[in-house]
Amino acid sequence: MRNAGFLIGSILFIAMNAGAQINAANTAPAEPFSQVSLLTPAENSFNFPALPAPEGLIIATPPALTNVEADPPQYVQSVYETYRWQAYVGYEYLRFYEVPAIAKNSNGFMYSMVYYLKDWIGLDGELNATHLNQYNTGGWFLLGAGGPRFRWSAPRGLEVWGHVMGGYSHFTPQTAFGADHAPAFEVGGGVDLAAHRGRLSYRVEADMVGTRYFSTYQYSPKVSVGVVFKF
Repeated sequence: MRNAGFLIGSILFIAMNAGAQINAANTAPAEPFSQVSLLTPAENSFNFPALPAPEGLIIATPPALTNVEADPPQYVQSVYETYRWQAYVGYEYLRFYEVPAIAKNSNGFMYSMVYYLKDWIGLDGELNATHLNQYNTGGWFLLGAGGPRFRWSAPRGLEVWGHVMGGYSHFTPQTAFGADHAPAFEVGGGVDLAAHRGRLSYRVEADMVGTRYFSTYQYSPKVSVGVVFKF
């Protein structure tokens, strides 16, 4: 009996200890679970209020630089523009040496057009018409010619040029000396002065006109002054 009571008591003691351990396992303290819950992200877990920046890290807007000198103004040196086309119209005087003993003064106008292939060389064409008197009869000396023109742009808007041209001429009135038309050539040059640095220029030109009328040669000087329009 005594042994049976000891055995029953031991069994009850073990049973009580096991129940206490099970209750301890099922009854978890609140504090550990609250720590575990912090690991689960909440809906507004990252909406923290902005913290003020440390005083040493605040970057102030730099003040405007008031002592920096402004760039000096830029000046462009004026130049005279060159153009491909030039049209000229002006007054012309021609001293026509008809035959060795006869020379006629004639006055009229001339028109020319030049196209420059490059800055220094171009194609030149011109028409000349001067009026004269022959035996109390009015007449004309007409000349059409073309050829190369060479130019040099000088300082202060000056343009110096020269040309060599060949063409054909017509002389009236008809005389007993021979035909009234003949081949012709022209050699000369001139100076253009730019007007107000624009498209207009003033021209002075001097040439020698060569013809062959009445079985003799004529070498007749001519001068012209007028206006050039560039485009």
